[in-house]
Amino acid sequence: MEEYSYLYLGLALVSLLVVVLAGRRRTAKHGVQGLRPPPSPWALPVIGHLHHLVGALPHHAMRGLSRRHGSVMLLRLGEVPTLVITSREAASEVMKTHDTVFASRRLRPTTSVLTNGGREIIFAPYGEYWRQLRKIAVTELLTARRIRSFRWIREEEVAATLHDVAEAAVKARPMEMRARLSTLVAETMVRAVMGVRCKDIDVFLTSLERAVELAGGFNLADLWPSSRLACALTSAGKEAKECRDAVFGILDGIIQKHLERTGDGHTEDLLDVLLKIQKEGDLKFPLDMDDIKSFVFGLFAAGSESVFTTLEWVFAELTKNPRVMQRTTAEVRQAFEASGTAVEGRLGELPYMHLVIRETLRLHPAVPLLIPRESREMCQVLGYDVPQGTQVLVNVWAMGRDERYWDAPEEFRPERFECEAARDFKGLDFELLPFGAGRRMCPGMNFGVAVLELALASLLLHFDWEWEEPGLSDPTQLDMTETFGLTARRKANLLLRPVLRVPVPVPVPGMPCPGAELP
Repeated sequence: MEEYSYLYLGLALVSLLVVVLAGRRRTAKHGVQGLRPPPSPWALPVIGHLHHLVGALPHHAMRGLSRRHGSVMLLRLGEVPTLVITSREAASEVMKTHDTVFASRRLRPTTSVLTNGGREIIFAPYGEYWRQLRKIAVTELLTARRIRSFRWIREEEVAATLHDVAEAAVKARPMEMRARLSTLVAETMVRAVMGVRCKDIDVFLTSLERAVELAGGFNLADLWPSSRLACALTSAGKEAKECRDAVFGILDGIIQKHLERTGDGHTEDLLDVLLKIQKEGDLKFPLDMDDIKSFVFGLFAAGSESVFTTLEWVFAELTKNPRVMQRTTAEVRQAFEASGTAVEGRLGELPYMHLVIRETLRLHPAVPLLIPRESREMCQVLGYDVPQGTQVLVNVWAMGRDERYWDAPEEFRPERFECEAARDFKGLDFELLPFGAGRRMCPGMNFGVAVLELALASLLLHFDWEWEEPGLSDPTQLDMTETFGLTARRKANLLLRPVLRVPVPVPVPGMPCPGAELP
């Protein structure tokens, strides 16, 4: 985001004021007798190691520090002790060997406001309540069968997108890919979760974008969480509450309509499932309406943000690498041109497209530092002692570009995976970890991947994509700068002009639509 460049300019003075006036300060304990702490760069009073992050995105700066200090490194970000992991071996210890020790979340003040005190599945601290939420997600909401049951929603939303793109192609009009892709993904997620299209989808998307920026953790309240003055000096908490309240206000109306429905003439959506579970009352921790709204917001945020961010990066990399674009498009059309439409059940016939997705996730994981974890007790990682209460960041962005693991890591080369069919991005082999691993792995990964694959195959089947970038004629020079936040979106908007190649199917007149827009 634009203000990131100025984030640290007054940080030292402001933070010093916080400490002097509030008189409270926590420090990471180094050199305790008998303990072997992880290596650290040199620190300054009050701000700790924040000065090492000036001028770069955090995951970029942390990669540079890890090259000098090792793949297990301890930083103090303000008053927050933070373990930075930058190797597969260390990541395996955190998310596999000691998974239960590191299974909790660092609930920062800002994310606490956004999530109503961690009352949803993504940021909830480890414990019985989180286990209850995960059980609901895994056994009721996001089963393979239920994901398949939403196939018609994915197909309808992709079809609607194809018609919008075809209209732009007829007019030779370039498209802002972020706007179109985010709407596609959000509408798909909203209909699966809530059963309807939402007239306030723009409010959802605006609130989501700001929430993701706020959840990045680099504001005074999150860096000095023990200081009331730090919280007072930043607007992050107020803005987080505004985002949450805007979404909750929309959900109030949708939930009320669900409660008023009678009969069995509708398809069961995820909100129906949650309301049914609440009504049955068999939970150890009963869910109130705010809990349900937090759960829904978490599902929506986690699913839509990572999927459309990845889709935009896929199109950016394909645009920058015309050879890969040509090969991917040829594969899709060979499989589906005769039938005139991409079929979800046959997407397994597109091995190269799946390599493109995998390579994109290697270079551009949607959440480059993953969601922060927290150590629940003293533990060792690669022989280093990690104190209880330490925040843990796994720099999967740096691991995806590490010369120790990848040949020419900065190059976009999907072919690197052709002879390694066993590798995937599901957290099993710790080579690709865009969705994390272990107990806190993203539970909605399979749902998100289903949306991503069908959308990508359909857009490549029906259209060629020509680059439209004012002032530049060489697509290989495409700007790949990222934004700052919990996720790493592409900073510049991607403008592409669609050219129709395979006709878009025309909807059958009178075809009933299972989804309906709220009045």
